[in-house]
Amino acid sequence: MSVLLPPLPAGYRARPTAVDDVPAVHRLVAACERALHGRAETDPGGIAADLHRPGLDPAHDTLLVHDRAGRLAARAWVDRRCEVDVHPAHRGRGLGAALLDWAEARARQAGSAGIAQTVPDDDAGAVALLRSRGYQPLVRSWQLAYDMPEEPVVPAPPAGLTVRPFRPGDERAAHRLVEDAFAAWQPRRKSYPEWARHTVDRPAFAPALSALAFTDGQLVGAVLSLDLPETGEGYVEQVAVHADHRNRGIARLLLHHAFRAFHRHGRRRCTLWTHSDTGALALYLRVGMTVARSSTVFRKGLAGD
Repeated sequence: MSVLLPPLPAGYRARPTAVDDVPAVHRLVAACERALHGRAETDPGGIAADLHRPGLDPAHDTLLVHDRAGRLAARAWVDRRCEVDVHPAHRGRGLGAALLDWAEARARQAGSAGIAQTVPDDDAGAVALLRSRGYQPLVRSWQLAYDMPEEPVVPAPPAGLTVRPFRPGDERAAHRLVEDAFAAWQPRRKSYPEWARHTVDRPAFAPALSALAFTDGQLVGAVLSLDLPETGEGYVEQVAVHADHRNRGIARLLLHHAFRAFHRHGRRRCTLWTHSDTGALALYLRVGMTVARSSTVFRKGLAGD
């Protein structure tokens, strides 16, 4: 199979991404986030995990675009979903449109029926580009924030429930819990290696700032946290409660344990992301979190296109 390379504006060249490129890609994505939100929220571990998505072949499904001086100007990957990022210094030159064309062509070549991309709602240029290419809104995501000027008060646990921080050896049970809890809205179960790359094997994973709940020795709830120093905030990556133990206040309890741990770690704000398919927005609002910003997943069908 030949490698697709898009036609690019003069002075730019493209090649696939290699593992050694992760630091440079992180710097690019961080620059995009700072330009849009005033701070970087991506960590190198998240970039590396995306390169190991099942079914993604970096040689065919990723691209880096460099300028004449060898500086990374843009990047893209596609595997049913896609991500396209253009460095702020190189915007307005057609790179985003060229990489979007490449992603669609690669998705068709791979036999995908459609392609999806998540875009911050305040990135007006990216939203306009996707809409102009026939992409339609599919799912809404929200970043929730919890401000902690004072140390959060942790509620008393329900009878028979114990809470403790994450420990080595909890990994497999946490994976099963999360995948079972997410099965109602997540179309595909993640294997342990895939899940672990995004959570417990990620360098930013913070076991001491994560909280687990047990009943009779069975793991029934988990809040898994990341420590992302550049944001100056706490970050909750995943919240999961076993279906048989919901509506007992376990998620609220575990979140407050994580909030208190972050506060004691010097953080005064904690954030997490949720989306409309999970039905969890109301829970986080009841906990006292507020919506900080939002993103939309846009999708375009490719069959017969």
